[in-house]
Amino acid sequence: MRNTMGYVKSLVFVAVVAASYMYYRNLTAPLPLPPLNQLEQYWGPGDAKNYKEDTAIKPFKINYSNDTIHKLRTKLNDVPNLAKPLEGVAFQYGFNSNRLQEIITYWKTNYLAKWDEREKFLNQFPHFKTQIQGLDIHFIHVKPKVPAGTKILPILLLHGWPGSVREFYDIIPMLTTKSEDKNYVFEVIVPSLPGYGWSQGASKQGMSTSKIALIMKKLMNRIGHEQFYVQGGDWGSLIGNQIGTFFQDNVKGIHLNMCGLQSTSAMLKTFIASFMPSVFIEKEYVDFYFPALPKLKEIIIESGYMHLQATKPDTIGAALVGNPIGLAAYILEKFSTWTNPTYRQLADGGLEKYFTLDSLLDNIMIYYLTDTITTSQRIYYETFSVQEMGLQFDRIQTKVPAACAKFKYELAQTVDWALRDHFTNLVQSNHFQDGGHFAAMQLPAVIYKDLVQFVNKVENQK
Repeated sequence: MRNTMGYVKSLVFVAVVAASYMYYRNLTAPLPLPPLNQLEQYWGPGDAKNYKEDTAIKPFKINYSNDTIHKLRTKLNDVPNLAKPLEGVAFQYGFNSNRLQEIITYWKTNYLAKWDEREKFLNQFPHFKTQIQGLDIHFIHVKPKVPAGTKILPILLLHGWPGSVREFYDIIPMLTTKSEDKNYVFEVIVPSLPGYGWSQGASKQGMSTSKIALIMKKLMNRIGHEQFYVQGGDWGSLIGNQIGTFFQDNVKGIHLNMCGLQSTSAMLKTFIASFMPSVFIEKEYVDFYFPALPKLKEIIIESGYMHLQATKPDTIGAALVGNPIGLAAYILEKFSTWTNPTYRQLADGGLEKYFTLDSLLDNIMIYYLTDTITTSQRIYYETFSVQEMGLQFDRIQTKVPAACAKFKYELAQTVDWALRDHFTNLVQSNHFQDGGHFAAMQLPAVIYKDLVQFVNKVENQK
């Protein structure tokens, strides 16, 4: 009897282990590509039956009247009674109001006094608009001026929130100019994401990153490129990843500076790696990922905005639209603490350690002048919806060559062991001991060098 009971227990144990393994396999097995026609939708106002797409690409110029700028200056002169920061507090409670007063003063005097110069700066590259799926899509398009016969590679640069096309202004000339480190030049396309800047926002529900990925692919085709590279950070990273997943025969390579996966397999592998990090990560880079609890604490501190925008984007949008002072505090806080979390201890937020006030205000002006803060935030609601998350795109493998540039103070990192479940052709993964979330704007030369290193590898494989 005792032997029989032992045998039964053994069978039960084996059955439980087998069932658990099968459950894990079903939960983590790669998924096939979804039918791409499910991404197709008319996003403009009204009935799609009345829509006829204008496929023309039309030049666009940033041009705002003196009245618009005067109205902004008037608002900046009418500063509310901002609460004084607590004694001894810098940015720990959010944007320091003393620092905000300094920025408002600079904005309404120095910056707006030279708005013609800033407008000319923003117009230095050719801007265009075209209509895709019911929306006017704005983009910068810079063709390199090089001798005939020079190899030219198209590249799509994608920003995120609360950034804009302004993030790429310093790197564009590097990409489009001949240099000793590459035997080619890039033809650069930098779109404003739908609902950002001069790109029209959706009138229908559901404009998530996967839907934007299709629009960006169509934009590249409209311009004349069937094959191209993609670079992106923040939402641009996720959209770029999805372009490289859905259109694997069209994307030559994807270079991302915020590589992350949310699949069950990735989370489990990250958990396992936390117990033996040196087995999976070079010793000098372990602190990019672990210990896990301090990393989680930082994410909680910095992600309050995300919960708000993923649930009630229009409420916070109503508080910020047309409100330059609130808009500046809300956005510039991210450029402080997402560049380096220790900047919370600095009274000036460390904003000018890497950025100029002019560059930061250029980005604020894009949101203010276009009234797009609300539409820009809706991407959180749509992408974090139950329907979108349920599609589990991270479980779809991509063979497209991929590169991850990992900056020390990025909001979150994923170990390469986990990333390879999705990026089956992870060509390059480099760590940098400096840099944060807005790497293309903060350290353009570093991003440029890493991107060129990756593209050289891909091009030399042919």
